[in-house]
Order: sequence, then structure tokens, then C-alpha cells
Amino acid sequence: MKVIATERIPIKMWLGDIEDGALAQAKDLANLPFAFRHIAIMPDSHQGYGMPIGGVMATLGAVVPNAVGVDIGCGMCAVKTTLEEIDQDTTKIIMGQIRQAVPVGFNHHKEPRAWDGFDNAPDIPVIQQELNSARKQLGTLGGGNHFIEIQQGSDGFIWIMLHSGSRNFGHKTAKTYHELAKKLCERWFSNIPNTDLSFFPIETDEAKEYLEAMNYVLDFAAASRFEILDVITQIVKANVLGANFDEPINIHHNYAAWENHFGKNVLIHRKGATLAREGGIGIVPGSQGTSSYIVQGKGNPESFQSCSHGAGRKMGRKQAKRELSLEDEVAKMNALGVIHGIREESDLDEAPGAYKDIDVVMENQADLVEVMVKLTPLAVIKG
Repeated sequence: MKVIATERIPIKMWLGDIEDGALAQAKDLANLPFAFRHIAIMPDSHQGYGMPIGGVMATLGAVVPNAVGVDIGCGMCAVKTTLEEIDQDTTKIIMGQIRQAVPVGFNHHKEPRAWDGFDNAPDIPVIQQELNSARKQLGTLGGGNHFIEIQQGSDGFIWIMLHSGSRNFGHKTAKTYHELAKKLCERWFSNIPNTDLSFFPIETDEAKEYLEAMNYVLDFAAASRFEILDVITQIVKANVLGANFDEPINIHHNYAAWENHFGKNVLIHRKGATLAREGGIGIVPGSQGTSSYIVQGKGNPESFQSCSHGAGRKMGRKQAKRELSLEDEVAKMNALGVIHGIREESDLDEAPGAYKDIDVVMENQADLVEVMVKLTPLAVIKG
């Protein structure tokens, strides 16, 4: 852990190679008047909007919409199967059927999906406005770094893992409240280092409404992952006789929650960071050409009981498309025997070369989590 002590409160970092933009954002966080104790920066950190991805901030008396992020409730699901192996031909059939059943990218379901939460949506304008669209977005993967993988575990079993978020539902909610916070901070002449970190005082109606909307979107994102997982398990069962599944692990890594740290009740903002309480089970994915991990938290107080949410980008999307070699990235995946979808230069933003070394990330957070299962990719669908 490296400590920077030049700002109002310290910045504690679990990496040594943070990019300039992310470091500048971490310093902005550390100078917020309501930030508590210190800022924690995880080993997968890179620049985001306002707050770096892989950042953890505790606040006293304020909530910052951009410190949760635009994909509220983005997170992971993983489930262990009873299968010890699966042949490549069967895997290709399964992945093809998943592609047919689970919309990816900008695609939605043609018909509304059922979820009990739709009937109990809060009477909040942006939620009600997006509800009809959300009914068709439930159970869809989305784009970017969202994925579905079939993996071989170091425990001897096949695993299914997926990464998805709240689609446009979360994006519209986040944008609405960030813009409102920005206007109010301007009206209040708030002394903050960056308007991208505009906030609501926690006792205001706006803060209470944002937290209610955020928690509803968290529930939607989790329900969406379970919907996708149910589709996948049914497809696997239809193709592999006798396949069964353990209880799934589900986590968020873009959210805010009330927790007690260093003797204070604080609002913890995790943006691209995972809860790592002592004994808690988490998921740390790599890139599509590297290992992922099922981990157990160590409850380290210095990270606010948090760990990384993945490998983290080392290249921006445009940079990856400019600088990476399509031939080299495809060769890497083929050499590993991974069934993948890298076909053209537009796919290079999600190629393994665009990401940090997951083994270094795991080494850097050895005091935050313990590895339970190492997962090697066999096949991947990218959003």
C-alpha cells in the first residue's frame, strides 16, 4: 500500500502505476470537505468520470452520484456447476444458443419481461419514465466490458460467470441526479474541487430520493443477472445430461451503502470496487484471455473492507483500437483454446491486451482477499 499525504485527507493506494488522470481524480476526492478518514484506491484503478474506477470513498453527511457511477448496480454473478469437464463442440453449441436467447449490445427483448419489482417501483419521475423500457432490458447483457463466460475452475469444476449492469435504466437515473446535484451545488456556491463530484447533503429530499432510486436500480440489476443466469442454466441442462448448479454468488461493484468504519456510520461509495468483508465471498474477473477469481474477503479496514472489481483497463477503448494488433490478440486467444468473438479491429477495445495483468492485481491485494478458486476461460461472449 502506498500513501499520499499531500491532500486534506490521505490517499491509500494498492498499486504503484496509477495513471495521471486517475491520480488527479483521487486528489479531488481527498479534498472534498465531507470525505472521511482517507480515500482508498484499488489495484485495478483507472480514470473514470469524476471519481476513478476502482475508488472507494466514505462520506459524512453527503452522497455523490458520480461516485457510484453511470452503470448503477453493475456487478457479477458466478455459479459452480456439477460438471468436471465439457467438450469444445458442446461448448460451442451452448454459446450459440446463449447468443440467440440473451440480447447483447444495444439489443433488448422484443416483449416485456416479468419481475415482481416492476409492480413495486417507487413513484420517482425518472424511474417511472424508464419503467417501460426497463421491462424489455431485464435479462439483457449490454455492451462494453459485459460478458458471459464458461470457465474451468481450479477446484475441478466448470463454472459460469457473467458481468452485467442496469442498462439505460441506471444510466438515465445516474445522469438525472448528477445534473441535479450539479445545479444545486452551483446554487449553493459549494466549495468542491470538481463539479463532476457534485453532491447532495444527506438530509435533503434530493439525497433521499437519489438513494431510493439507486437502491431500486440495484435490485433491477441483480434481477437482470439472475434472469440471464436462469436462461444459461436451462441451456446447459438441455445440452448436458445431469448438469446441476450450486447457489449463485452475486455482487455489485457500483453502489453506495451505509456502513460502520473507524467508529463512524458513513456512506461508502464503491465505484468499480467490491465488498471484501472478513469471510465474505467475492468475484474478481480478469480479461477474456486471462484467469478470474472467486475470493474470500479479509476485512481489511484500510480499504474500507473493499477489493478490486477486476483487472482494470490499461488502455482506453480508442487507444486499444489504435495500438493493439488484431492478429496478435486473436493469436493469443487461439493459443489458449478460448472460444471467443474477436473478429475485427472494432473488437480490440475488449481484447486481453487492453487490460492490466490480473496476476499483478491479485498480488497487490493479497492483504485484501484470499483466492478460493482460480477460473480459466473456456468460452466467452462479449457485449
